[in-house]
Amino acid sequence: MASTVSAPGLTTGHAPFVEEARSRGDLYIRQAYDQYSEENQEAWRKLYARIQPRWERYANDEFRRGVEALALPPDRIPHLSEINQRLQPLTGFQAKAVSGYVPGFLFFDCLRRREFPTTITIRPVDRMDYLPEPDIFHDIAGHVPMHTSKAFADTLVRFGDCAHTAARMTADIRDEAERASRLTSIIRALSRFFWFTVEFGLMRGGANGICAYGSGLLSSYGELQHAIESDEVQRYPLQLEWVINQGAEIDHYQPLLFIVDSFDHLFEMVDRLEKWMLAGKLFHVAPGLPEVNPGDLQSFMEAGKLA
Repeated sequence: MASTVSAPGLTTGHAPFVEEARSRGDLYIRQAYDQYSEENQEAWRKLYARIQPRWERYANDEFRRGVEALALPPDRIPHLSEINQRLQPLTGFQAKAVSGYVPGFLFFDCLRRREFPTTITIRPVDRMDYLPEPDIFHDIAGHVPMHTSKAFADTLVRFGDCAHTAARMTADIRDEAERASRLTSIIRALSRFFWFTVEFGLMRGGANGICAYGSGLLSSYGELQHAIESDEVQRYPLQLEWVINQGAEIDHYQPLLFIVDSFDHLFEMVDRLEKWMLAGKLFHVAPGLPEVNPGDLQSFMEAGKLA
């Protein structure tokens, strides 16, 4: 009697294929679809089935149109090649499989090239509600439908431009400690702005008067509703001077969220962020979370040498 060999799995925290790629120093990898186990596929099905009604109620219109344009499958983990065939003609963006952590400058540079670093692992079935690191449901179901929107995609590219500006404008600072200090502050400001917009942004509109466009909300069954309806959340119009100085914590529901009027408004705010950077207004933002990863700082320092 023939035996059935089960796939080894691409589960967050336990994915031999990904771990081997990391050990070789391979950042960009293939999706290795045949490695997904039935448990991985079941995790996707459960995640999708429970959040889809909340997308209908709380997500912005561009996101819901994006889910349809990508033909995001409810019953299986999508092939990145299929997603890209539908996505690329719309905005030029592509999902690019990675083995894990992408240093900050490289991440923003990918956005500038219209490539989105995408995790291929998926959370375990018994940990559906929170992971401190992204998985393919967060990246593909949370982020990528927004990449079908030209206005939003162009905004992501501007984030990449800002990273290049940061590396270039600090490249000539001879005092290495001063250069590192200024870059650390700029990276913290960029990270906070990205966190409170691309990851956890709200927008005016929808049946509730506000709707979600941030991927951290759109991939979280619990926090998506909480962000829109809970009295525990403070919601304010996006203010640049506030956002770049506001600490961002990742281990609980966000108590403070910011609202934009439109994606054109968001694009204008990223433009303004770059102007503030060039004027030196990001050199001394408030200390605190997020801490700047040494690898992120090093990636900007090395990019500056090539500027």
